Amino acid sequence: MLKILGRASSVNVRKVLWLCEELGLPFEREEWGGEFKSPKEKAFTALNPNALIPVILEDDFVLWESNTIIRYLANAYGDDRLYPQSPRSRARVDQWIDWQATEMNSAWRYVFMSLVRHSPAHQDPQLLAAGCKEWTHVMAILNQQLEQTGAYIAGEHFSLADIPIGLSVHRWYATPFEHAPFPAVEAYYERLSSRKGYLAWGRNGTP
Repeated sequence: MLKILGRASSVNVRKVLWLCEELGLPFEREEWGGEFKSPKEKAFTALNPNALIPVILEDDFVLWESNTIIRYLANAYGDDRLYPQSPRSRARVDQWIDWQATEMNSAWRYVFMSLVRHSPAHQDPQLLAAGCKEWTHVMAILNQQLEQTGAYIAGEHFSLADIPIGLSVHRWYATPFEHAPFPAVEAYYERLSSRKGYLAWGRNGTP
């Protein structure tokens, strides 16, 4: 039985939970992080020295880093539709997973911490305005890609890349500031919302 360590409100844990829904993969989950058990406890850092969630356990196999975890699970339990075997098709999926982890995450971090988490360390008006501008810029890139595919981020079919991207799209709409109109992103948001896993772990009221 797969065991997932991490709180369900974490966007990185929700990547794994959504994928398990897509795969029909049963799991057990332990609450770690936030108001639950601290990942800095020795029992957790023995598994992940970075003290970050999620971590998965399968017998004596331990894995951390959310994007590595979803790639592993898609390889182990999925099929060619989610994570293609063709080198070029897989590279396209990996490209957008990595883009979300670098460009997209960097763009929304300050704004999200300011307007959703209300972090006292993220209340500089100039930095907030710059963050909104940068986040809008990456969403424009996303909109352009979705205009080209007409469906999902890496092509006409739902893939592993849509899980991290889809969670970030929900975060965009759940963060209270004036959003530029991006019709292709809006259509994508609704398209993803037909998926049971997205409604359970993405568009579920948790930003």
